[in-house]
Amino acid sequence: MPRKVLKNKPLIETIFEVKWQLIERVEGIRIDPHYKILIGSLYSKFKEEYPYHEMLPTASIPDNMADYIIQHRFRKGKNEWPLVQIGPGILTVNDTEGYIWEDFEKKAMNAFKALFDVYPEIEKLEINSLLLRYIDAVEFNFESDNIIDFMSRHMKTGITAYPKLFENTGVDSLPSSFDLRFSFPCKKPEGMINLRFVRGKKENTDALIWETMVQSTNEELLPMPERIGDWLNAAHDLTDDWFFKLIEGELERRFE
Repeated sequence: MPRKVLKNKPLIETIFEVKWQLIERVEGIRIDPHYKILIGSLYSKFKEEYPYHEMLPTASIPDNMADYIIQHRFRKGKNEWPLVQIGPGILTVNDTEGYIWEDFEKKAMNAFKALFDVYPEIEKLEINSLLLRYIDAVEFNFESDNIIDFMSRHMKTGITAYPKLFENTGVDSLPSSFDLRFSFPCKKPEGMINLRFVRGKKENTDALIWETMVQSTNEELLPMPERIGDWLNAAHDLTDDWFFKLIEGELERRFE
């Protein structure tokens, strides 16, 4: 069945994240001994598609204190998306408004393949986490409207604070902050699917932000790099299914 493409999709960002095992040479200090070489080797691989290099402020953090912290970014051009990022033990592919799954999947596959192509001592590259994360947002006035009612009516997700908590206490029943998280074990792909709803901003306007994340770690992972395509498709199928079930109805019509 063809995937539905929304013209006004609520997407803020899509992230594919890869992490690999670091070496602990001193207790509490983990490093990738090939990290410096890897930056240059990956840039050579990426420069045709992502020629614009940004060294992030975090690049000043010593490597032995920067495990899994993004330090370098490669873009098509200044402030352009999509982009690829790297730090010790971590690589991500990120996209935003222009996101289309088929295109993003190809970029994620290419970045993952490039990592395996250039990593020195490939036999020691041990992937320990894969993550596919979607961050969506819909504008919402938290001062005048009830977020609990909105989520119940439009996202089929219910949570209710005990009404008597507010009786004769002078406490306003409209929450001023909001951060709701769920994690559920999943089988395809094996791992966890995480769902989070939080108050935030979209283009400086108050918004309900929701994140849908599928993550597999360590023994949950399929053999890599051979099965990366299977993992990506399974993770996307699951997040796609949950997204459309959540917005089904008025929100889906608003985003069409």
